[in-house]
Amino acid sequence: MSGFAGVVEGLADALQPVVGGSAAAAAIVLFTAFVRLLVLPLSLAAARGQKAKAALQPKIAELRKRYGRNPEKLQRAVLELHAREKVSPLSGCLPSLCQLPAFFLLYYLFSSETIGGRGNELLGHELFGAPLGGRWLDALSGAGGGGVFGQAGVVYLGVFAVVAAVAYGSYRLTRRMMAAGGVSGMPAAAGGDVEQVPGMAAVSKAMPFMSFFTLITVAVVPLAAALYVVTSTTWSLVERAVLYR
Repeated sequence: MSGFAGVVEGLADALQPVVGGSAAAAAIVLFTAFVRLLVLPLSLAAARGQKAKAALQPKIAELRKRYGRNPEKLQRAVLELHAREKVSPLSGCLPSLCQLPAFFLLYYLFSSETIGGRGNELLGHELFGAPLGGRWLDALSGAGGGGVFGQAGVVYLGVFAVVAAVAYGSYRLTRRMMAAGGVSGMPAAAGGDVEQVPGMAAVSKAMPFMSFFTLITVAVVPLAAALYVVTSTTWSLVERAVLYR
């Protein structure tokens, strides 16, 4: 952990002449971009998998017609089809799962008073006056942040605005992909006669709204971790728009 803290500090020191007091925040953004570059091959593979799953939709529709009155046989047939075509129903989840360690590293790093037996100097860094180790509730308190429109509160309002815009863009993109049958398990717009991937029905209905859950995340985690979420979700939106166009 102390080694990771040293990396963040080193990046912040390098960026200090350029961005001044927000150097640590800029370092987190760069670190997030580096993580996303590392998982880019997985994202490309996931995009290929999603397109392959979309290509299976006509065959799944045929299975539904054949086994529509027998849900168990239908689910088994759909799973066998995916296995035969070497397509995983959950292939798109891997890039997100691989990012979790980086997110939790930042969460722990900016939630700990000490790192390696020493005081955590990273907690002294800020973004436009908002402590990177602080949370939204800290900004709302009169003693710590001056309320909603205090210095820290305004920073969080800006973060929430960016997250809401990205979430809305992701929502619209997901809806378009669902309508085109480009998301695994989603009904195509033409006739809606495509069977859900077994076990994914509930996820399918909730998927367009999942992007808005990030608003809750950034409200409860340290600002440093919130910056990771903001950068990563923005990257994801642009990446999906390019890969699934």
